[in-house]
Amino acid sequence: MLLSLRGNYYYRSGSTKQEIKGNALMEFLLRKSGKTWDDVVEPRATLSDIDGKTVAQYKSDASRDGRLPDDRLGDLPLDEFLDKLHLLENGQLKRAGIVLFGKDQARFYPNQIVKIGRFGLEGDDLKFQEVVEGNLLHLLRKTVAELNRKFFVKPISFEGLQRIEKDEYPLAAVREILLNALVHRDYMSSFIQVRIYDDKFWVWNAGTLPENLSPELLKQSHPSRPHNPLIADVCFKGGYIDSWGRGTLKIINSCLEAGLPEPKITEQFGGIPVEIFKNRYTAENLKKLGLNERQLKAVAYVKENASITNSKNQTICRVSKSTATRDIKELEDKRVLVNQGTKGSSAVYGLA
Repeated sequence: MLLSLRGNYYYRSGSTKQEIKGNALMEFLLRKSGKTWDDVVEPRATLSDIDGKTVAQYKSDASRDGRLPDDRLGDLPLDEFLDKLHLLENGQLKRAGIVLFGKDQARFYPNQIVKIGRFGLEGDDLKFQEVVEGNLLHLLRKTVAELNRKFFVKPISFEGLQRIEKDEYPLAAVREILLNALVHRDYMSSFIQVRIYDDKFWVWNAGTLPENLSPELLKQSHPSRPHNPLIADVCFKGGYIDSWGRGTLKIINSCLEAGLPEPKITEQFGGIPVEIFKNRYTAENLKKLGLNERQLKAVAYVKENASITNSKNQTICRVSKSTATRDIKELEDKRVLVNQGTKGSSAVYGLA
C-alpha cells in the first residue's frame, strides 16, 4: 500500500513502512499500473532512430540460436519486426527499442555508456581510461573488445613448442557480468563502471535487487525477475541471456572452474558491484584464511619474486628462524605455499 504523509511517499507491507522517492517512486508507480520503465513509449523517437546494422546483427544472432517464436520474423520489415518483439505501441517506439537498437543514445539516455578504468591496487590510482557509448548490443561487443585490446593482460605459457594464451579472467564470467549490468541496470541513473585493478575485475551498475532476493541468494538457484523485462526478453530471444536466473551461477562456476576464488556480489552505492579476482592470493582472500601480517608479507614477496626461502623470510619479516619456520609451515598447511623440491635450510617455497 502506498501512503502519502506530508509530501513524502511510503510503502507499507504488513508492519513495515519504507520511504520511497526519486526513481524508486517512479518505478513503483509504473509497476502498479502494469508497466515497467522499458515498456513505456519514447515520444521523441521514430523508426529513423533505429540502427539498421544492429538490427541485422541481432537477426543473425537470433536466427543462429533459434529462439525467435517464428523463423520468418527475420524477413519482416523493420516496423513489423519491432512490433513482433513488442517494442512498438500503436506504431511508437518504446524505451526498450532505443536502448537495444538506437543509433544516437546521448539524445535520449545520456547515461547509456560504459566507463572503463585501469587502476593499480587502489581506487585512487587511475592509470588510463576509456568511454564506450551506444546501444546495448554495441556496448556489449565494444566493451569486450576494448577490454581485450587495452586492459586485459593475457598470461602466455608454452606446451612443448605450442604457444598457449590463457585469459586473465574467464571469458564466460566477464561476458555474463557485463550482460547482467546492461540488461538489469537502472537506465535513469548513473552509467556502468568497469574497473580493472592489478588483482581484480570490478563492475558496478545502478539499481537494486528485487524484493526478497539478496546477494547471498544469488549463489543458489533462483527465479529470474528482471528489472527490465522487455529488454531481457529481447536479449533472451537473441540468444544473449537465458530466462532461468542462472547468470550469477555461471559467473561463480566459471571462476571456480578456472581455479579462482568465488566472486563477490554485493549491494553498494545504490547499485550492484560484482568482483572477480585474478587469483586467490589477493590480500583480501588471504586475510580470510587468517594469515598474520608476517605471512601476508611473505606471500607478497613470493608473488613479486616467484619464491622464498626460510632465511629470506627471516630477513624481510625480521624474525627468528623458528618463527619463520612456523609461519612457512602454516602457509604450507593452508595450501598457500608449496615446497619446490629441496629440503632443509636451503628449501625453496613457491605459490601452491
